[in-house]
This record gives sequence, C-alpha cells and structure tokens, in this order.
Amino acid sequence: MNQPNELSRRSAVARILADRRDTLVVTGLGSPTYDCAAVGDHPLNFYLWGAMGSAVTVGLGLALAQPERRVLVLTGDGEMLMGLGALATVAVKRPQNLAVVVIDNEHYGETGMQRSHTSAGVDLAGIALTCGFRWTTTVKQAGELDKVVPILHTAEGPIVVVLKVSSNRDPLVLPPWDGALLKSRFRQALLDKSRG
Repeated sequence: MNQPNELSRRSAVARILADRRDTLVVTGLGSPTYDCAAVGDHPLNFYLWGAMGSAVTVGLGLALAQPERRVLVLTGDGEMLMGLGALATVAVKRPQNLAVVVIDNEHYGETGMQRSHTSAGVDLAGIALTCGFRWTTTVKQAGELDKVVPILHTAEGPIVVVLKVSSNRDPLVLPPWDGALLKSRFRQALLDKSRG
C-alpha cells in the first residue's frame, strides 16, 4: 500500500494522460504499457511489446518524422538503464516536441522485482541533463505533478521527467497484443490526424 505522499504510478500516468489531446504516446515494455492501458486504450498509443530498450529511440524517430506533433514516451527505469545511449542521441538531435517520462520504482518489474541501479543512486534525470536535455526533473510526490504535466505537453524539448513511484504492483491491464494490428491502428490514426 502507498505511504502518504508516495507517488502512485497509475494515478501519475492518469494525470499525465488526462489532457493528452492528440499526443503520440510510445510505451516501454511491461508496466508502462499496463499503466497507459489502465488509463484507457487509444489509437495514438504505440505499445512496444517485446522491444525492451527501444521506447526512447522509437519516440525520437516519431518526433523527428512528425515535428508538428507532441511525442510522449512512457518507459521504466529498467528499460531506460538498458538504453542510456538513447538519451545522448536524443540530446544531439534536440527534438523540440519530445518528452520522456521514466517511471522509476527502483526495480526490474518484469524479471522478478530485483532492485535496479536507481535504487543505488543512479540519477536518470541527471544523466539526461548532462547529455544535453533542455529540461529534466525528478518528481517524488503527487503534488509536484501539477507543475510538471503542462511542461510535458507544451514546453520545448527534449524533456525528461523521472517519476519516483511506489514499488507496489498494480493489476495487469493489457492492451491488444497483436503487433501488426497496433502498428496499423497507430499509423492510420496518425495519418488521419495529420491530414485533418
């Protein structure tokens, strides 16, 4: 159970996605996908089943290909630790429309809840800042989200927000598993919105 003032991952993701409008959302493997699906499946959600380490680079590709659209990546600390080089690449490319949220429970949730390096002090927001991200922060309490959410949706990127969340496990909420369906659905929703 969450302690008072402890950040709940599901409520934080719900708050971030509440006013998403036509934001393109890319989710990392496992819990970030379940968190996003729990808020509600959406055709502009691109769930990366089985592509651990790729969320930030897929988000970067979308941001560069669709510079008029906001791109939001939701990933976990384990996946971000696996793909630290992606932060350097994003910083070099400097997409103004890209925001990355790292949901950090300090555990590898998909492989048995072993403690991740962030539990030993690895600072993902600090790494992104050192790489050259325009703005980074770490959020530890729900009250801090009110200031951060508008930045995620409107500020000039690239941006990294690390959410220090409870390690409590939430019930699985699974979006569709069919990769071809998800790709086609996302592409169609993106093209329809781009044309309209």
